Amino acid sequence: MLWIMRFSGFFSAAMVMIVLSPSLQSFPPAEAIRSSNLDNNFRLPVHVHRRDSLSRFSFRKAFTFHNADECGSVGEVISVCDPSLVHVAITLDVEYLRGSIAAVNSILQHSLCPESIFFHFLVSETNLERLVRSTFPQLKFKVYYFDPEIVRGLISTSVRQALEQPLNYARNYLADLLGSCVRRVIYLDSDLVVVDDITKLWATSLGERTIGAPEYCHANFSKYFTDGFWSDRRLSGTFKGRKPCYFNTGVMVIDLYKWRKEKYTRDIERWMEIQKSDRIYELGSLPPFLLVFAGHVAPIEHRWNQHGLGGDNVRGSCRDLHPGPVSLLHWSGSGKPWFRLDSKQPCPLDLLWAPYDLFGHSH
Repeated sequence: MLWIMRFSGFFSAAMVMIVLSPSLQSFPPAEAIRSSNLDNNFRLPVHVHRRDSLSRFSFRKAFTFHNADECGSVGEVISVCDPSLVHVAITLDVEYLRGSIAAVNSILQHSLCPESIFFHFLVSETNLERLVRSTFPQLKFKVYYFDPEIVRGLISTSVRQALEQPLNYARNYLADLLGSCVRRVIYLDSDLVVVDDITKLWATSLGERTIGAPEYCHANFSKYFTDGFWSDRRLSGTFKGRKPCYFNTGVMVIDLYKWRKEKYTRDIERWMEIQKSDRIYELGSLPPFLLVFAGHVAPIEHRWNQHGLGGDNVRGSCRDLHPGPVSLLHWSGSGKPWFRLDSKQPCPLDLLWAPYDLFGHSH
């Protein structure tokens, strides 16, 4: 069993490569590493012409990972309805494409049964499928086009422009986009890597709940909504009889059957409509999920979302991990590891993302 020992300060890339070497297929979860508190004011570049930007992307072909003997064999042609599959949904967007590719790479490397994972990619551009296929030739996946116009009229301004992108809201429509035979899915953000077998997350018991996620009940829940929301009992009364806790929507296990039955997409849209007129929150796509589900979430171990590694939504400062074991590293916040690494101003924990990066410029 391999454990990353907790220590302070900046550590070398060589140590990181040893700990999370891409040549090794499966690792147990790592223990938390303490990073330094270095500030990083690097800003993400803005791509004016998104299709031109895509033409500059080139990714190395990933290693091919095979199922362990105990997984059984999986044929090349397989139905998305096969009940033995683990379903994972991730968005593909030009701004975060490098992160999405690294996330997929990390999942495959640490899975005992990588051939049993089926990826559902949500896109708002139609020219990404070939890129995915060339990078992961054996990958089982399907691409779903999400029309930005579905939510454009519902999106309000946020504390960070990136949070206003329509594709951020595609997770609200997973139950509609994915086939009815897909009854459960793991939704993952693009700015993370998985360092444990994702089948363990898939096996999470949701009980009577529709979604499962790591909850953070010590967080100040009231800050996610405006004073106007809390002073209006017609609005804040939605939490009556509930014990709401903050959860991050970047890692969720979702029961799509229950979601469809209860029509939760409509509930989320209703809150977004209220937001347009009453301004009840400031933080993008997260608050509607809190309004609908907080207090009704199946708890998942915190190891499955060591979030906040991208710093806050303004400065993107370096952050430490929460104490305890780690199964998933999540760079939520404004600072993304690929941009900080390219700028030669990485945070210590960005070096844990680097081994999964398959990016290379085409010439």
